Amino acid sequence: MTTHVSADLRLLVSTRAGFVCEYCLIHEDDTYLGCQIDHIISEKHGGPTVAENLAYACTFCNRSKGSDIGSLLATGQFTRFFNPRSDRWADHFMLVADRVEAKSPIGEATSRILAFNAPERLLERSALTQLKRYPPSAAQRLMA
Repeated sequence: MTTHVSADLRLLVSTRAGFVCEYCLIHEDDTYLGCQIDHIISEKHGGPTVAENLAYACTFCNRSKGSDIGSLLATGQFTRFFNPRSDRWADHFMLVADRVEAKSPIGEATSRILAFNAPERLLERSALTQLKRYPPSAAQRLMA
């Protein structure tokens, strides 16, 4: 069962994020399909529909993540995903040209499953970088 996210709660989550995907940092204005409200811990795993468990996510990040809460690394160790409410983006990722590179096991698991560096996403970021739209200014505080 999916809980309805009220318009007020949607506005709070999107405004808090500066209308930027809290995972890959793309601005919603630069996405074809816009951004969505993501349950960081999905309802399937007991995550509540409250501001502290919601993130703003582009369609690609949200659909790639699905109801997953983590992944197995090459070592076989289960590692949780990046949590925009409790983790600092800069502790787990860094921008290297158009790539979002992992700096931690959490970053590695998140980057791989959310396909941050898939060819089409690199192409999109490259074009946005040339237009000086990536990373968007609203992402600067998320990257700090």
